[in-house]
Amino acid sequence: MKKPAIKNSIMEIIAALLILLFAYAAITKLLTYAAFKEQLIYSPVGTRFAGLLAWLVPATEIVIAVTLIIPAYRKTGFYLSFLLMLAFTLYVYYVLNFVYEVPCACGGVLSRMSWHEHLIFNLIYTMIALAGILLSQKYSYAQRTGQAENL
Repeated sequence: MKKPAIKNSIMEIIAALLILLFAYAAITKLLTYAAFKEQLIYSPVGTRFAGLLAWLVPATEIVIAVTLIIPAYRKTGFYLSFLLMLAFTLYVYYVLNFVYEVPCACGGVLSRMSWHEHLIFNLIYTMIALAGILLSQKYSYAQRTGQAENL
């Protein structure tokens, strides 16, 4: 297998991991919409905007998943994934250090994690998204300059 094929396969795996995460998270939030919205009400940032966030967060996750599915938009999807995961990570860090007993507004398996586990999980996925950005930048630059076979 040639190097470009390996790098492309790694980008596909990264995209698949992020697609699964965001699709799962969005679907879970939408299926448990009332509970998700109520948890947002008790969030330190969500009280006033719970109704808006209850739709905006899963919609954003779906948009990101779609951008990762479409190869022409994948680099954008990696950037959006990184930004959203960074925002989620900063929120979890804030909750861990400055807030007492806030319910997790995530759903499914993720809601069973402690806040510390959630921070580690988010950090890992933030780094996965960053790896996608770095690989896609290097790959697209090599394609533009005709050096893709040297990757």
